[in-house]
Amino acid sequence: MKFKKVAALVLASAMTLGLAACGNGNSSTPSQSSGGASSSGTTSSSATEISLWAFNIGGFTEASNWDSLIAAFNEANPDIKVTVTPINYQDGDQKLTSAITSGSGPDIIFEGPERIVGNYAREGLMVDLGDVWGDASADIGENISSVCQLDGTYYMYPLSAAAHCMAINYEVFEAAGALQYIDEETRTWTTEGFEAAMAAIKTAIDNGTVTVATPGIVYCGAQGGDQGTRALVNNLYSDYYVTEDGTSYNANSANNVKALTLLQNMVNAGSLSANASYAAADELQAFANQTCAVSFCWNFSNYSQYADQTQFTPFAMAFPSDDGTPELEMAGPYGFGIFDNKDQAKIDAAKKFIDFVCNDATAGVEAVKTSSFFPVHSDWGDVYADAEDADLRAPFALMSNYLGRYYNLTGGWTEQRALWWPMLAEILTTGADVQTAADNFVSQANANIG
Repeated sequence: MKFKKVAALVLASAMTLGLAACGNGNSSTPSQSSGGASSSGTTSSSATEISLWAFNIGGFTEASNWDSLIAAFNEANPDIKVTVTPINYQDGDQKLTSAITSGSGPDIIFEGPERIVGNYAREGLMVDLGDVWGDASADIGENISSVCQLDGTYYMYPLSAAAHCMAINYEVFEAAGALQYIDEETRTWTTEGFEAAMAAIKTAIDNGTVTVATPGIVYCGAQGGDQGTRALVNNLYSDYYVTEDGTSYNANSANNVKALTLLQNMVNAGSLSANASYAAADELQAFANQTCAVSFCWNFSNYSQYADQTQFTPFAMAFPSDDGTPELEMAGPYGFGIFDNKDQAKIDAAKKFIDFVCNDATAGVEAVKTSSFFPVHSDWGDVYADAEDADLRAPFALMSNYLGRYYNLTGGWTEQRALWWPMLAEILTTGADVQTAADNFVSQANANIG
């Protein structure tokens, strides 16, 4: 196993944010939870013990969040003991690297394809999950099933997914006369409408109609929440972040340069601002504080996190697109992979656990709800229909209709993330030539594809 290379890969992605990819930087306590009681209520000495390391995704922030799932699993599998160790996006990569290189890595990891497939499977560290998948790809769909595999082999089994979006301060838009530029039913708007709305808010700020300090902040001080700024740029003129075949980064295409130029012009005009010291968490806090009128980093998890602080209506919106048809980045899919620790009994037990958590009609729905996302099984329907907050979740379910292709498995992904936000800062805060900055980004990013 190529431990040296995978160590470099995961260490390089140490600052990555998962769900918080939208700025949720919660750290979790390094507690552990275990299940595996025998039918008599005591732990069986012959139990197969498996370990699950889980990133803090959605509601899975503590080991105790797994207790009910493990208890349900143990009703049918009393001879399997599952120990959960929560890890976070601040130091989880380093912990995994240390564990893998010392031969004490977990049996199961709970995360997304960016790590499970893009990092670990690519380095030959994961178990083939084809037998767990069976014919599930027909139900789960191509968009998700395609990113759970590498070279035709499945290495990840998904639990839930959603779409990242943005949000507006509804009352500010209303006061500024900017609601006319959005489609409230479909939660979409055009690039032209976005320009007009931001200009209207700038005018309302200038004449004292609204009290926000700026229409919106393009954060470009760190990679946290970078999917928001990518989606903003790519949607403005209906382009992609990578080429169709995934062999090259695409920020310097004619349409992406056009989008970056538009943002530069809007910053210069004051209808947007750019901040070279902000990551998504800072922008989200500014949105919650009514410092800015939009957030480019939104999902249901962030809505919940900032709900107590928002004295206004955060109105979820898709990113603006020139044709009015957005393509949103996927939040996830999140699911499970199994490290090949050369113990067949543990591998078989791990597969049973994954199959139960992801496919059991009762436990699976509860696991999806804990993740705060939406099921990947199309026949599960609206799992939140009877929830007290069903109306609040509905706009985020709608966003799933706008999912675009998942490109986060392109080679050199970790390295290019460290190049993206400095390019934005250069363009938006120093007035650099857009084409030159984009060309430099693509040249450096492509050098890491391998």
